[in-house]
Amino acid sequence: MDLAKIRSFVDRLFAMHVASPPNVHAARSTRPRARRHGRSLASDPPAGTGMGTGLVGALSTLPRLPARAPLPMHAVPAEIARFNRLAATWWDARGPMRPLHVINELRLQYLHQLLATHFGAARTPAGLRVLDVGCGAGLLAEPLALRGAQVTAIDAAEKNIAAARLHAAASGASVDYRVGELTDTLAADARFDLVTLLEVVEHVEDVPATIDAAARRVAPGGLLVASTIDRTAKSWLFAIVGAEYLFRVLPVGTHQWRRFVRPDEMQAAAQTAGLRRIDLRGMRYLPVLHRAGWIRDTSVNYLAAFAR
Repeated sequence: MDLAKIRSFVDRLFAMHVASPPNVHAARSTRPRARRHGRSLASDPPAGTGMGTGLVGALSTLPRLPARAPLPMHAVPAEIARFNRLAATWWDARGPMRPLHVINELRLQYLHQLLATHFGAARTPAGLRVLDVGCGAGLLAEPLALRGAQVTAIDAAEKNIAAARLHAAASGASVDYRVGELTDTLAADARFDLVTLLEVVEHVEDVPATIDAAARRVAPGGLLVASTIDRTAKSWLFAIVGAEYLFRVLPVGTHQWRRFVRPDEMQAAAQTAGLRRIDLRGMRYLPVLHRAGWIRDTSVNYLAAFAR
């Protein structure tokens, strides 16, 4: 085995994701950096990972953009085009979206428990107003609607919404599906008991602006639940190299490492928007077994819940 060739391949692959300046305007927390198990939660990965100078050097020196005034929330055009191409496969539980189907079941159970705790068991989710931002073809919106929630679901990819409407018509689910951005598809006074941002913030141009726009839609006493991928060396290995190139459980190009969001960046943006975090947990997906579960480690996939 030629280790030099392997290292060169890894470095070239990594450069595809982080060589150009990051396009995400991540919020920086003004609080001191927390530490977990003796490691900093900052974006710099631990030294000595054995993954080559190019990888470690790029990770450790990648600049963070300075804080600035929020821009309007916009999904990245290339991301919209890619999801439009995948629209027909969303409801194929054995197709390219299989990981989402597995993870979706886990998240539905979590949301049911969260809503029961926060609002009372009698209101979960029947009667609750739910906004699903970046809904895809309705994998989360539809089952929530079938359980009695009043669901509005938004996605910037027109073909995703077409697939969602078609499937909802067959299942009998009543979902108000809308094509477009969060900032231009709702009435100014529209508020919701639950707003979800699941696998959304890593596909937009401005993370703080997206979280702020979503937070503005949370009613007093309501919840915002967001999930994404941490920006660490481990997440690059697991979520990109492993999931896309080795196990092929996701199409190549699904993720770009520089767009991943640190938990402290998400929390800072949510706090600025007037929300407080009530839960943070990691999620593990086993590609060979197609199983998912909650874990303490948030360095790859994680979910955070915020309350107003």
